[in-house]
Amino acid sequence: MSTSSRWTPDSWRQKPIAQMPAYPDEAALRVVEEELATFPPLVFAGEARALRKSLGEVAAGRAFMLQGGDCAETFSEHGADPIRDFFRVFLQMAVVLTFAASRPVVKIGRIAGQFAKPRSADMETQDGVSLPSYRGDIINGIAFTAEARTPDPHRMRKAYRQSAATLNLLRAFAQGGYADLERVHQWTLGFVSGSPAGARYEELANRISETLNFIRACGITSDNSERLRTTDFYTSHEALLLPYEQAFTRVDSTSGNYYATSGHFLWIGDRTRQPDHAHVEFMRGIKNPIGMKCGPSLDPEELLKLIDILNPANEPGRLTLIVRYGADKIGNYLPDLLRAVKREGKSVIWSCDPMHGNTITASGYKTRPFNDIMREVGNFFDICQAEDAYPGGIHIEMTGKNVTECTGGAQSISDTDLSNRYHTFCDPRLNADQALEMAFLVAERLRRDRAQAEPQAASGF
Repeated sequence: MSTSSRWTPDSWRQKPIAQMPAYPDEAALRVVEEELATFPPLVFAGEARALRKSLGEVAAGRAFMLQGGDCAETFSEHGADPIRDFFRVFLQMAVVLTFAASRPVVKIGRIAGQFAKPRSADMETQDGVSLPSYRGDIINGIAFTAEARTPDPHRMRKAYRQSAATLNLLRAFAQGGYADLERVHQWTLGFVSGSPAGARYEELANRISETLNFIRACGITSDNSERLRTTDFYTSHEALLLPYEQAFTRVDSTSGNYYATSGHFLWIGDRTRQPDHAHVEFMRGIKNPIGMKCGPSLDPEELLKLIDILNPANEPGRLTLIVRYGADKIGNYLPDLLRAVKREGKSVIWSCDPMHGNTITASGYKTRPFNDIMREVGNFFDICQAEDAYPGGIHIEMTGKNVTECTGGAQSISDTDLSNRYHTFCDPRLNADQALEMAFLVAERLRRDRAQAEPQAASGF
């Protein structure tokens, strides 16, 4: 594929496409697309540029990226309380990481648009009956009936409205005082407060409160300092359903560039990153910061080709590589990618998705052992350190709910516990307590790496 070929928001339609649902009524699909193209944007180009600038700091090793949220949002579970609880846990994780790393944490949620899911097969068979696979609420329903599983373009309207409502609440939380550091003790969820992670967080919150008391005595308070009172929070999702993404791709009046206004940060999945296919074609033209999942089938030469297509100007903060291998496989693949990127002088962010490569089945449920998740994160840090690359972030599937979907953690969720509160429609998520525990473990690693780096910096090495 030639990266010099002219790009337009619909040039992807001339390319082969993977993971595209088969809509039986194409005329209805076109009507919905045209209607969505008149709807107000969900996010703004200036916000996407601000995120890209912050991610440039991550690329330079001066910040850390925390990206996480639901595996797939659903229409049935939408509500103020789940959004609030997710945001509370996310703030807790971010403050733990910020305190340990002594550097900014860029906060990106998998929320307000994460409705579509890739599938390994187009059809699902139960009791001899085959129906289209569930591809997320933006496409079809999870009930195993012909009516629910038929792709319906009208679902895109509901996904937009839910995303808009979610974004409205998130912006209110982030800018309206809920994220005020003075509230650091109030972010703890009730079921987490008595856990080991909750106790550690309370201890950290006490230390933060002591620091705030000191700076308050110096005349700096949340009343006169916006940075204490508010936070920057961004949204992200996989850019899978391209008719929806094209409808929200708009020209920025300030720069004249095209931005996807369905979310601040979009990523390409491991199943749709073919260099000559539609998803890469679409993503190369938008100016948002973008990500790409990297799995075992991606070799170094193809990665370099994709980097040239997606970030031809080699701009820091433009491209995040989200590696997803599994705890036992990451050592077989990641070093070669790191060496190739370093050899060619490419500016990327390296982030670890420790969820997808560690999925197993236990007691009839898909699950992910917490120890394997953390082992992959640890291996990611070790490999990056050995290859002189900066481990810039983590990408996790999590919820603010007290679910039992991933085994292990301080609560020691067992295989037999999975049936207690297994609520996910797709993939198993870390619950709030496990997510906070992960934040502390990653924070310990960041603190250790920072302590090791400081003597070298002081001595001039």
